[in-house]
Amino acid sequence: MVNIQQDHLGFALPNSKIRNGVFIPKFYNPELFARLRRLKATHQLLSVKDLKDDGYLSVATGDEIGKMAYGTGEIPFIRTSDIVNWEVKADPKHGVSEELYSAYSAKQDVREGDIFFVRDGTYLIGQACLLTKHDLPCLYQSHILKFRLTKASPISPYLFLACLNGPTVKQQIRSTQFTADIIDTIGNRYLDLMIPVPKERSLRVRIAHEVELNITKRISLRERIRKIPLWVEGQLKSLDAPVPEDWLWRTELVGNPGFIQTLSDIKGSIFIPKYYDPQLDDTLKGLKRTHELATLNDLLKDSVITWDTGIEIGKMAYGTGHIPFIRTSDISNWELKGDPKQSVSDEIYEENKQDVQAEDIFVVRDGTYLVGTSCILTENDTKILYCGGLYKLRVKDKGKLDPYLLLAILNTPIVRRQMRAKQFTRDIIDTLGKRLFEVVLPIPKNTEIRKKIADETRRVIEKRVELRNRAREIAFEVEGIKFEKMTVLESLEGEI
Repeated sequence: MVNIQQDHLGFALPNSKIRNGVFIPKFYNPELFARLRRLKATHQLLSVKDLKDDGYLSVATGDEIGKMAYGTGEIPFIRTSDIVNWEVKADPKHGVSEELYSAYSAKQDVREGDIFFVRDGTYLIGQACLLTKHDLPCLYQSHILKFRLTKASPISPYLFLACLNGPTVKQQIRSTQFTADIIDTIGNRYLDLMIPVPKERSLRVRIAHEVELNITKRISLRERIRKIPLWVEGQLKSLDAPVPEDWLWRTELVGNPGFIQTLSDIKGSIFIPKYYDPQLDDTLKGLKRTHELATLNDLLKDSVITWDTGIEIGKMAYGTGHIPFIRTSDISNWELKGDPKQSVSDEIYEENKQDVQAEDIFVVRDGTYLVGTSCILTENDTKILYCGGLYKLRVKDKGKLDPYLLLAILNTPIVRRQMRAKQFTRDIIDTLGKRLFEVVLPIPKNTEIRKKIADETRRVIEKRVELRNRAREIAFEVEGIKFEKMTVLESLEGEI
């Protein structure tokens, strides 16, 4: 009889061990069960089902409100793609009206301290965040589970969040998700997740405290990200001023009852009304007194910036290694995801190596609601590949334009509204194409204000990235693993 090594490459399983008619090998990965057994020495293994049955955890799901409700108001409707890096995006894709919120708010009952957990959505499954007062009010969709822990729970919400993001729980999620119709889901299998909680009380307390501080600081800085573009545009005099209640509307086109455009003013055979929206011209004219107006094309001609686009490496390359392959959905709140969806091998990276540097700016070119989303790269983000749906902008003359100031300007309401006006549908996806370079940038004339904006944007981004990276380390420390960048992931391959 041939000996079969019991690992993820192949293992024997008696028929009596088959559960609920599931015949998917990864569901029974012996390496995962071996790791859980080893963790028993140092950790208490709590199942989500037991926490729920014992009354320590309540679980609820959201609602599907219908696309006709999107964009009807200011109340965020949180979808799976709005949960990134343990937090909700500063600018969720969709907002709903007060009336619609009133119809669902009592049923959904979202509170500070609740945890959102993505149940459906392939690579997004398992993403989790803890809600703060700055995330309320909101509604959430049915693909998200809402976890609420009681005060009597043996695990705090902050420690629970860290445990959910640990490598063993993440691997359990991957091994139990399945395809339902056209989307992947974990279904009710989330109840079977075993949460490894450190037995050492001092470690539990330290981790919970540090996660709470991390979230508090990152959210505080995220709120400054909301304000910086309004400060650039002059809608806020300082970052101490409150965000206007209609700040979401200011970044989107709100429609126009009608206007006349002469045939001679039609550009490039473009007959889309929003492309010529006179409200945009009026806003730009109003900014002339305090801002220099220059298009990205102007900056290119003056050799202030350069641009490039990414590549498509093909789906067969996904998951072959640990080098991040950045896609349009991997950008949120002016930074990259801590755990990008796809990764590639060192060999593929070397074969397709791209010129990527710290302070390069990625701008989403293709992708409907993601079009115009942007981020700036730090030193830790440069060993990557990036997809063809992204533009890479690089400031060559930093004496004329600070890259952090450019990032802030790209996120101003008037710039985001221009991007919405210029995007168009190509085949089955929306894109900006090269129309991005037609966008007019409002650059504050006051050099002191420009420097303050650039310095504050740099400070916020660098601190948030530092905290993002620390959160990732904490998730490993929960399981007693010292995080050392990619070496951690490589060392786990033989175990999980």
